[in-house]
Amino acid sequence: MTDMNKEAISVLNDLIETSKDGQEGFKTCAEDIKHPELKTLFVQRSAECAKAAAELQSAVRSMGGDPETSTSVSGDMHRRWVDVKSMFTGKGEEAVLNEAERGEDHALKAYREAMEKINKHNLVGIRDIVERQYHGVQRNHDQVKALRNQARARS
Repeated sequence: MTDMNKEAISVLNDLIETSKDGQEGFKTCAEDIKHPELKTLFVQRSAECAKAAAELQSAVRSMGGDPETSTSVSGDMHRRWVDVKSMFTGKGEEAVLNEAERGEDHALKAYREAMEKINKHNLVGIRDIVERQYHGVQRNHDQVKALRNQARARS
């Protein structure tokens, strides 16, 4: 396996963890929120993250690598922190949206860092898939932020 393949697989595996974190994070948000439209939105976003992870895993396999299959340690710790924090602050709409936005901030950062590595190492073979998924993460972030701002304005 070439060094370029190893670097590309590493970048993709990092994004698989990020996508798995998003899948679990949105699933948790869906479980915690009462608002039916937000619940539906979070279920859809969780499914989209699962689809993104599967697409990245397929790309890793096609390059001869072993794809990541789990969430990240930092994502797991964040979800535990949210669970503990919510025992004291509750799981209201604004609080859930705040945590969803925080998760999307992390995902955006991960995708930006991946794009920097892709450009630095000229990993053109994975650029299209990562860039397309980055735009989806940006869309998710912007939508969650707008919903959070609306919830804030109502409270």
